[in-house]
Amino acid sequence: MRPGSREMSILDRIVDARRVSIAHRKRVLPEVALKIAVERRSPPVRDFAAALSGQGFNIIAELKKASPSVGMIRAEYSPAALAAELERAGAAALSVLTEEDFFSGSLADLKEARKAAQIPILRKDFMVDPWQVWEARAAGADSFLLIAAVLGDSALGELLELGRSLGMEPLVEVHSSEELDRVLGAGARILGVNNRDLRNFEVRLETSLELVERIPSDCIAISESGLRTRDDLARLRAAGFDAFLIGEQLMKSPSPAQALGGFLGLSGCLPEASGR
Repeated sequence: MRPGSREMSILDRIVDARRVSIAHRKRVLPEVALKIAVERRSPPVRDFAAALSGQGFNIIAELKKASPSVGMIRAEYSPAALAAELERAGAAALSVLTEEDFFSGSLADLKEARKAAQIPILRKDFMVDPWQVWEARAAGADSFLLIAAVLGDSALGELLELGRSLGMEPLVEVHSSEELDRVLGAGARILGVNNRDLRNFEVRLETSLELVERIPSDCIAISESGLRTRDDLARLRAAGFDAFLIGEQLMKSPSPAQALGGFLGLSGCLPEASGR
């Protein structure tokens, strides 16, 4: 972190807290035990990439109780009920926040969602250690998030390779052209452009529009964060995005299913994506 830099402080504090938590949990549950659990009890992996490759608006609906930027988002938070409701409403996949200290999530939330829904489940967390990937698969996750801003090239490559060895193609998230170059060099196939700068939580939808042209057509392109209306999705779909990750707008609604239906515009005509 740069001395005196508030821009770096939020992300750094989250990652530092995550590393402390992982170190403790690894002592309680060694990696070898997770590997045995994966081999003996893990359910089959659902195809996350295929779920995001359909025509129309492929939405990853995110289950998120709280965030550092807004605090409590949804006080009445039942992952199982929300997962089932959002699947019925047309979500292509689900994302579940599992970070405890800043987002009030847990791995138990993911397990509940997995039991309640049949669509693929993404583990949304700050993944910095292979142990977390084994933990995610043991819990039933079908994919997991990798954030370029918190991973060096070596760690990024290692976690990508491990995910693929387990049948879990990761969603790799970027926020800048420099990060995009790095993850493309690492061979990422599912690319998320986060419109929210995780260093200060400012949101710019233009971030997606600035980067989409540089995402190869054989990759799956996902726009994340700050998506508030169906018009936002239509604009981004026309620009070339295949899928969209939406959390806060769903979670703060009295009826997440109804909010998702508004994004999907089920009675309207969905625009086709243009080539990148």
